[in-house]
Amino acid sequence: MKILFVCLGNICRSPLAEAVFAEHVRQSGLEAKISVDSAGTAGYHAGERADPRTRACAARHALEITHRARAVAPADFETFDLLVAMDESNAADLRRRAPHAQARRKVRLMRDWDPSGPGEVPDPYYGGDADFDHVWHLCDRSSPRLLAEIQNQEGL
Repeated sequence: MKILFVCLGNICRSPLAEAVFAEHVRQSGLEAKISVDSAGTAGYHAGERADPRTRACAARHALEITHRARAVAPADFETFDLLVAMDESNAADLRRRAPHAQARRKVRLMRDWDPSGPGEVPDPYYGGDADFDHVWHLCDRSSPRLLAEIQNQEGL
């Protein structure tokens, strides 16, 4: 099972979501069965490391982000089983780019699995540490249900 986390520039939300979910996968011992990556709907930061504030937030939660930003590629719709967008705008962009209906059905929002209810993961780019920590919290709170759904669907 391959999961792609997606935001706009791939330097704040999606690399943090990738790291958070990867840790849940690791703690469940499913690294050999579930792989994760992240990308952006725009290639503004292609090749760059995650925002320093994203990396600092991850470090505060004992995670390391080594990911380099990249843009979503057409092949991602075939390579990945699920494309998890951080907000409605990115989800709509992914659905527009999807080559067929089956690929469009792969697009979901991260907070679809949030036990507090669906919504968006807000962009912390213009904020401070508390905003990045809020993104971490939303991703961490949503990850167990996402993992449980994958385990159920895949029989893991």
